[in-house]
Amino acid sequence: MANLWITKPLDKLLHEAGDSEKSLRRTLGPWALIALGIGAIIGAGLFVRTAAAVANSAGPSVTLAFVLAGIGCAFAGLCYAEFASMIPIAGSAYTYSYATMGEFVAWIIGWDLVLEYAIGAACVAIAWSQYLNKLLEYFGLHVPYEWCHSPMESARDAAGNVIASGIMNLPAVFILLVLTMILIRGTRESAFVNGLIVITKVTIVILVIILGWSFINPANHTPYIPEATTYTDSAGVDHAYGGFWGIVGAAGTVFFAFIGFDAVSTAAQEAKNPKRDMPIGILGSLVICTALYILFAYVLTGVATVEDFRHSGREASVAYAISTYMHGYEWLSKFVTVAILAGFSSVILVMLLGQSRVFYSMSRDGLVPKVFSEVHPKFRTPWKSNMIFFLLTAGFAAFVPEDIVGDMTSIGTLFAFMLVCIGVWIMRAKNPNAQRGFRVPLVPLVAVLGILANGLMIYGLGWTNWLRLGIWLVIGLLLYFFYGIRRSHLNNPGRG
Repeated sequence: MANLWITKPLDKLLHEAGDSEKSLRRTLGPWALIALGIGAIIGAGLFVRTAAAVANSAGPSVTLAFVLAGIGCAFAGLCYAEFASMIPIAGSAYTYSYATMGEFVAWIIGWDLVLEYAIGAACVAIAWSQYLNKLLEYFGLHVPYEWCHSPMESARDAAGNVIASGIMNLPAVFILLVLTMILIRGTRESAFVNGLIVITKVTIVILVIILGWSFINPANHTPYIPEATTYTDSAGVDHAYGGFWGIVGAAGTVFFAFIGFDAVSTAAQEAKNPKRDMPIGILGSLVICTALYILFAYVLTGVATVEDFRHSGREASVAYAISTYMHGYEWLSKFVTVAILAGFSSVILVMLLGQSRVFYSMSRDGLVPKVFSEVHPKFRTPWKSNMIFFLLTAGFAAFVPEDIVGDMTSIGTLFAFMLVCIGVWIMRAKNPNAQRGFRVPLVPLVAVLGILANGLMIYGLGWTNWLRLGIWLVIGLLLYFFYGIRRSHLNNPGRG
């Protein structure tokens, strides 16, 4: 009889990390991993989801939402760092859960990570499409509304009449295809491209902070924490706006901006010295980005108004704020748009990398078909997995709106973070003497605080997102009981 709670022995995991013809190539050092993390973190969350959090939930107090989200990520990041230094295997939270909480929980978290990486990549591709249109406007061109929006979106005139309806988002599909081809070519090449983009992207964030500071209008920060009310967005969805719960709801929204530091852990099997390099990559990228986020959000909400983010500046919000209020810096608006397009590309790249590595590990364990772990004979990358996930992400990017996709990504990631915090606690109790390159201080306190902080943000995302997560998990459970458990190498040793 199958055992749902069977755990994968730590020595077996470490054996699989060894170099072989079937393993991934170790090419990434600590600075490449930090760049990988920053490349994934700074992107759509900062440049797009910030505007949604300001408009729907927190107003100028979105900076406090970034603080709350950063605290939740810090606790989870510490736990990720211990696991990554202890179990340097591709697969991230899936692998950690398999070693601590058993196959059933590992499957749940592996399936849940599809929400974080694959659906997250789709969300950023949609944002890339928005900024592409903004760039084309500078040259008097544009992609017709029908071909850069999903069928669930419509453009309306001042009277509220529908003047155009989306068919599919073609630019989003295009960028996903290009980056999938780069990933198939190889991780080293992908990391080099990502490193160049990261330098450009961080430069833009710093420029906006420095140049935008003198354009801050103190009236836009008054009151800093709006009075608690309810705001109904253009889709008719109600949000808690202002007060404590507005900040919590905004934290769940801008949490998308932090997704990425954990993607560093999916590349553990490609790190040169994972016990040293993984904690540096995870925590280093998180600290740098949190500081930049708080400063950037403070400037952005000081330059433009909440109403701007609700209406005219809803899409391509950063470029809109600069071109509308920062007179004399129109050149910066164009530069920002180009840099953001490059930055979004690096985020998609890392998310697609993370997704293929999670399913690479699950396939090696027999829980998903073998095709996901087949490595290209020349490039040594899981190329078939990359192509399959291109089809999945392209479907979401082409036909689902950004708001829905973004919140699905956030809630899936928050759930994964909670399980990682639980896993560290369990591993300390079950295997206290295992070699750890990095140890989380004050366990179980840090683990408990991580669970509570990330659980609070899940609560703030509202019942519609709880329902979507529930439906997604039910689909995953059906796949596990009808396929995964029957082909699991641990539960069916003959298959292994």
